[in-house]
Amino acid sequence: DPFHGEAPIAMEKMEAYKRGSEYDTKNIRNKNLKRRMKSSEEKYNSAVKRAARYELLLTEEPGFLETEEGEESWSIDQRTIADAADIASANKHFELKLNQFGPYRIDYTRNGRHLLIGGRRGHVAAFDWITKQLTCEMNVMEAVQDVKSLCIGAFSCNLYRFNIELYTNRDVKMQCILSNINSVKLQILFQKYNFAWNSINQHGFLQYTDVSIGNIVSTINTKGGRLNIMCHNPHNAVVLLGHHNGSVTMWTPNQKEPVVKMLCHNTAIRALAVDQCGNYLATSGQDRKMKIYDVRMFKPLHSYQLHTGPSNLCFSQRNLLAATCQNVVQIYKDPCEHPYLTHRLRLPVEDVAFCPYEDVLGVGGSDSFVSLLVPGAGEANYDAFESNPNRSKKQRREWEVKALLEKIQPDMISLDPMVLSKVDHVSMERLRKDKEERMGFVEETAKFEPKHKNKGRSKSGNVEKRKQKVHGATIREQIKEEMKAKREKLLKAEESSLDQIAVVDNQTGDTTEFKNALTRKSALDRFKK
Repeated sequence: DPFHGEAPIAMEKMEAYKRGSEYDTKNIRNKNLKRRMKSSEEKYNSAVKRAARYELLLTEEPGFLETEEGEESWSIDQRTIADAADIASANKHFELKLNQFGPYRIDYTRNGRHLLIGGRRGHVAAFDWITKQLTCEMNVMEAVQDVKSLCIGAFSCNLYRFNIELYTNRDVKMQCILSNINSVKLQILFQKYNFAWNSINQHGFLQYTDVSIGNIVSTINTKGGRLNIMCHNPHNAVVLLGHHNGSVTMWTPNQKEPVVKMLCHNTAIRALAVDQCGNYLATSGQDRKMKIYDVRMFKPLHSYQLHTGPSNLCFSQRNLLAATCQNVVQIYKDPCEHPYLTHRLRLPVEDVAFCPYEDVLGVGGSDSFVSLLVPGAGEANYDAFESNPNRSKKQRREWEVKALLEKIQPDMISLDPMVLSKVDHVSMERLRKDKEERMGFVEETAKFEPKHKNKGRSKSGNVEKRKQKVHGATIREQIKEEMKAKREKLLKAEESSLDQIAVVDNQTGDTTEFKNALTRKSALDRFKK
């Protein structure tokens, strides 16, 4: 039995966890290397089998609403869903009446445990929305343009008109960073371990700031007029901006020009959203159209004419799309069909966000915050090493240290996230040409490969010693050739100078210098011989 008494695993499940093909060890002559390679392949195959077998432990399964014949899911209201759900799920549907400080911007932490809300008139609060335990609440006495929760759940950043401020969970201001003047939107890039935030302002400037050190990385003039629509691609951390002329541009901090520019609508862009895999882009414009684009090919897939253009778009982890039209929130399972769920508020909606790993949609209104139940929206099983909603303080501290050590520099962001694993043949060819122009030639030398010897004389250590010996001899020969050329150059220069001295002294009649020059020239001739 190849599985050593364990239950067999379907090959389809194992294929999902394989990374590359098996290495062929037939042509390896070194026995020790061959044994190590076989041991490595066995460990790799064992890891693949264990990963496929552990799928049995993933007991949670995503589920959607199942309607009876003739019944539509969009007609089911939140009260009916809460009554049919269990007590723990029903408690996740609630509403906060906040009449004085709206409209409210909202944001969930990366692990989906904490919620941060910020009112336009200065009210900022953070709390554990599952246990309803308030972490902090304050009035900053300033207009709050946007709020974002940092990766650790204990810090938050608020965007004001002239600066960005960082706060702890005890209402303590940690840092105040001067931002773009008249900033209107804030975005955090933590999905790919890029500890950076972006801010845009009314004058068309996009600014990158490193969160870990608080320094401004890059400031780009987009030359696109007033900016208030921004999102980012979780797959490659590229920032997407919507412009008043209907175009969508993609930006990276290491380029002053957009890496991609798309004309999506004939009117101004109202909202943008990219799914978690970075494959699809949803846009809405003032022409009351909502379009779905394939980001990999930059081509439109679907276009829908609505009664009102959505002002907010958001994708869930299971690719449900939430769109807000004035005071109506619509969730689509497939944009080609009718809405999956619909909810109506009393006043217009300001912001929406799906909670990670939960079937919950947070809605920030003009005078309230509403938590809606959306079955099938969140990922059912989470990776505890990536983001754990139930982690302790010690686990959080360890995660912070590891994330900072694995931090990717902002200037490494590119449209293709796999570019770091590729060889830049263009740059390599340019360097070769520069070297050829500088030296006049490029010496092409074949690599030395030692002969294979029997009786253990071709061990890896002996082979390396012979390679080093040949390499040292080659370097010595090169040094001898260079010294010989340099010596000949100096001798020629000395000989020409002596000839000039002899000619000048002969013309002036100074016999002493003339004799000395002849003596030095004869000595030089003997040295050359």
